[in-house]
Amino acid sequence: MGQEKLIVSTRPLQWKCVESRADSKRLYYGRFILAPLMRGQADTIGVVMRRALLGEIEGTCITRAKSDKIPHEYSTIIGIQESVHEILMNLKEIVLRSNLYGMRYASICVKGPGYVTAQDIILPSSVEIVDNTQHIANLTEPIHLCIELQIERNRGYRIKTPNNFQKGNYPIDAVFMPVRNTNHSIHSYVNGNEKQEILFLEIWTNGSLTPKEALHEASRNLIDLFIPFLHAEEENFHLENNQHNQHRGTLPLFNFHDRLTKPRKTKKEIALKCIFIDQSELPPRVYNCLKGSNIHTLLDLLNNSQEDLMKIKDFHIEDIKHILALLEIEKHFA
Repeated sequence: MGQEKLIVSTRPLQWKCVESRADSKRLYYGRFILAPLMRGQADTIGVVMRRALLGEIEGTCITRAKSDKIPHEYSTIIGIQESVHEILMNLKEIVLRSNLYGMRYASICVKGPGYVTAQDIILPSSVEIVDNTQHIANLTEPIHLCIELQIERNRGYRIKTPNNFQKGNYPIDAVFMPVRNTNHSIHSYVNGNEKQEILFLEIWTNGSLTPKEALHEASRNLIDLFIPFLHAEEENFHLENNQHNQHRGTLPLFNFHDRLTKPRKTKKEIALKCIFIDQSELPPRVYNCLKGSNIHTLLDLLNNSQEDLMKIKDFHIEDIKHILALLEIEKHFA
């Protein structure tokens, strides 16, 4: 019986925004799809993108407040409805937009009675307020409220520490993340003989950037993180591969290895090293046996003889059939 060929989609990956809305000035929502993906790829991309969206995008926020008239964080001031702690929490929620680098300073100086909102903040030209209506304090008497503010741009979050407190100078928990939440889901379907997936990605932002802008920035930051791996020198790979083979000894390789196109060039070896066994559909027990013996890629597998594999704990002779089937499939992509 002739072996059934695996039909692989040649359609390029495409992404699309299927829903976009602004629920408020400080809550934007976007829903995107990416397809077609091979089995397992949607979850890989979804998990990585979620981490990048939440942790790799920079944001701007108020990180410190200073006022000589404030004795300590939990004090109250006559003529102000809110406590000092509540005012600091309100300042923490102010959403800012900027491309600044380094530290900037702003200030609030108002006279009551009246409400103090984000529009009362005097900002440097490089910083913009997303929602001017955000509440800060309510002055119930004709008093002056003057506060100096420190503004920073960073990523992630930073929790204030007790040793950062000085009289009249108060650090604020900094949440730099412009992406408030993100989810991903996967739709699987069958295309001919191939299982494919569609990745759905949902993004909520605080209004300082749109979900589409967040997706672009997270993608660029991920690419920057992986660029060093793309610049690896081929000479270093040759040295690493030779040392790897010396430890393997001179045992014969699979007979099937001769039927597979031999990697005569370094580029072909690199290609084989980039094909990981977890991308295949090996039975879980066989996969775990290989991973436990530090066999992670197709090149690792080809550098082992059948005798090597049979020495692996819990590896059986019938498991060789799964290995040969895997190599036969990879032959079509060589």
